[in-house]
Amino acid sequence: MILKGNAMKYGDDINTDVIIPGRYLNFVKPEELALHTMEDLDPDFFKTFTKGDVIVAGRNFGCGSSREQAAMCLKYAGVGAIVAKSFARIFYRNAINQGLPVIESSEAVDAIENEDELSIDFDKGLIKNVTKNLWFTMQPVPEFLRDIITAGGLVPWLREKSHS
Repeated sequence: MILKGNAMKYGDDINTDVIIPGRYLNFVKPEELALHTMEDLDPDFFKTFTKGDVIVAGRNFGCGSSREQAAMCLKYAGVGAIVAKSFARIFYRNAINQGLPVIESSEAVDAIENEDELSIDFDKGLIKNVTKNLWFTMQPVPEFLRDIITAGGLVPWLREKSHS
């Protein structure tokens, strides 16, 4: 699986309250939640965001509450992947369950700037900063997690498994 998109770079400790503000948690449809993605942190998010773009962040991305809506809104907004130095444990699992690729690579984060063009090869464990012609290794995503992501999340993956 290869993903291509431009980087949208943020700092450390991006918490679930700024990924999706609590005042929107009463929305039931994921598409409605997605309209408010990163609203409190980056009011211009959707002015510069293109479906498939990659969020790049520092340490502890997704910290705060364990609300699964944070990963859900990012997925339904069209975020292609998140590359960070580290993730809050529960957010990481929620992202996988939603089918949203999450990648840890401190080296890549340090070298990526906002709007750099990226190409991520999940099978080989490589991140290419196309803009700067730099390559970074990442821990390859285990096959079973790639299968969950490719299926669109844990529930669709389980549905596939039960029908095969």
